[in-house]
Amino acid sequence: AKLFATETAEAVCSAAIQTLGGYGYVSDFPLERIYRDVRVCQIYEGTSDVQKIIITRAL
Repeated sequence: AKLFATETAEAVCSAAIQTLGGYGYVSDFPLERIYRDVRVCQIYEGTSDVQKIIITRAL
């Protein structure tokens, strides 16, 4: 669940930043903070690659 959630959140945030252009990176908009939080979630408790290894071993 963590792997799917973080990868999906990162894809959605990236699409939103592309839509907003430069405004997506300005700290005046909440998207900048959300994107940083999503990036941290991808690292917390193991990167996506580590999560894939854990899932593979569990199968």
